[in-house]
This record gives sequence, structure tokens and C-alpha cells, in this order.
Amino acid sequence: MRTAPVIPVIVVDEVEHAVPLAEALVAGGLSVLEVTLRTPAALDAIAAMKHVPGAIVGAGTVTNAEELDAAIGAGAEFIVSPGLTEPLAKAAIERDVPFLPGIANAGDIMRGLDLGITHFKFFPAMAAGGLPALKALAAPFGQCQFCPTGGIGLNYASEWLAFDPVLCVGGSWVAPRGPVDSASVIEAAREAAALGS
Repeated sequence: MRTAPVIPVIVVDEVEHAVPLAEALVAGGLSVLEVTLRTPAALDAIAAMKHVPGAIVGAGTVTNAEELDAAIGAGAEFIVSPGLTEPLAKAAIERDVPFLPGIANAGDIMRGLDLGITHFKFFPAMAAGGLPALKALAAPFGQCQFCPTGGIGLNYASEWLAFDPVLCVGGSWVAPRGPVDSASVIEAAREAAALGS
């Protein structure tokens, strides 16, 4: 997760948008790409994007072992889930794939720690209380690191990234849905990538 300060959270409606979007994001300095399983095109998009030089493509919105297996089959290199369930976590561990489960409270974190997980997606970040909530949650769990996602934009990302347990933030603002305006995506990716310097 330290590869880039921002992980684009991507929704692909049409497979033909996948490669141009990935190319623009990578050209702008964001190489770790999360394609959410929210559309019928998602798995084909992962399969297409993984061939973009420099792209590290994972699947997001993975909610069960069947989706996990489908994502891995499409070429996903990491898995992100909106929540944490023991069956999904165990499936990810068994398949030896990097797994970032969503958490929103201390019980979620403790369940993750019981399974050997120390990296979490704080989701939905803004709706769950924002940075003050994550600071309070992280305090007793010094061994944990987080990728807040949900409602975070360019204007607030730097505040999140300044908090040491935050490795990166997830954001959809760098990867708008629909046909790709490569120049705009490259510029947004450059702005986001610069947050890590």
C-alpha cells in the first residue's frame, strides 16, 4: 500500500474504458488500481488492465469467497472488501493473496488481528466519523495500518496521509466513470501522486 499515496477506486461500466483509464492513471503516477466488482464489466476490466505496463490491479467490493476466486481468476493481484468476515478472510489467507478488509470499529479490528491481519480499509471513512474517528480507533492498535476510503477527496487526502497509521487513501475522484478523458485523468493522478512527496 505504500506504493502510492492514493489508490484509485474504479468503477468500469464498459470494458473498452478499462485500458485507457489504467494507462492514464499509471502515466500520472498511480500504479495501484482497485477495480470494484460493482458492474458486470468489472472482471473483464481487471483482466484487461493487468496487461498495462506498471499497473498493479486488484479487485474491490469483494464480499465472499466466490467473488474472491472470480477476481483472482481474472488476474487480481490484491483483494479489497467493504467489510471483514471470517470466511472471506480465511479464503484470502488460504489463497495467499494480499487482502485489505474494511473495518469501522474496534471489534472489526480485533477480529482481523485474530486472523493475523494488520492492514485494514477504514470504510466508509467520512460517514464513519472521519479522521477523528480513525485516530480514536487506531490508538489502541499500534500494530495496525489503514487505507481510509469513502468520501475522501483531493482537498482532505493530505490530512489523512499526515496521520502516521495511514499508508494511503482510496479515492474515486481520480477515476471518473464513463469515457476516459486521458489528459484530465493524468492530471488528477499527478495531483494525487504528489500527495506522497
